[in-house]
Amino acid sequence: MIVGIGTDLVGVRRFAAAVERSPGLVERVFTAEERTTSDGRPRRTASLAARFAAKEATVKALGAPPGYLLTECEVVSGADGRPTLRLSGALAAAARAVGVTSWHVSLTHDADLAAAIVVAEARAGQDDAP
Repeated sequence: MIVGIGTDLVGVRRFAAAVERSPGLVERVFTAEERTTSDGRPRRTASLAARFAAKEATVKALGAPPGYLLTECEVVSGADGRPTLRLSGALAAAARAVGVTSWHVSLTHDADLAAAIVVAEARAGQDDAP
């Protein structure tokens, strides 16, 4: 059963300008694993923008719970290479509260746009799911 859907769109040039204005932004918003590729290279700006969109989409899927930090939503690659989420803190608590048992994440970027769609799912019959 779907318990939340979120989507977000980020302008890559606008995101790059924000990073340039605030050099510490990348470290404040992304974990070390998110900032690098599987072979240790720094992630390109468009890829970071798509991950930022996924963080925002996750917050929307959970109804923007109070007190969350964007670093509590980590966009990581699964064993098969697909993006998935690892939550902690207020976001993990909000996901537990609505019975989320799995996440579906889609990222894309092309030209000046990066986008993400996030679907929060609960197993049918979960006692604490709405």
